[in-house]
Amino acid sequence: MATTKTPVRKTVASSAAAPATKKVTVKKATPRQTTQPVVSKKVVVAKKPAVAPQAAKPVKPAKVKKPKMVRDSFTMPKDEYLVIDTLKVRGGKLGQAVKKSELLRAGIKALAAMSDIQFKAALSNVPTIKTGRPTHAK
Repeated sequence: MATTKTPVRKTVASSAAAPATKKVTVKKATPRQTTQPVVSKKVVVAKKPAVAPQAAKPVKPAKVKKPKMVRDSFTMPKDEYLVIDTLKVRGGKLGQAVKKSELLRAGIKALAAMSDIQFKAALSNVPTIKTGRPTHAK
């Protein structure tokens, strides 16, 4: 007779019937960890305010608008035109370089500063001339 072995089945207990226990392992502290305390570092970042205070800004002077320039032409007798050159030389001798336009503007300011009687006398000393461009003889 031959004997036949039957495999033995082990029954697994359900987790509800017997709670499983976990093995907790505890690590020993190394000497390095025990000598140096753990310090958490917090980085504080200074935030700029959303709107800078008015007192902190430097005060800028208001921009002065340049006057608009006007280009014009006029007719004058040659002898009066030569006076402009002599006045330019006179200004140079006094240490003041003068341009033709500056002389004309200074003359306008001088006329504007005159009283009515002086202004009328200055205008009466200037003869009336025909306006327009001079004709060229061929």
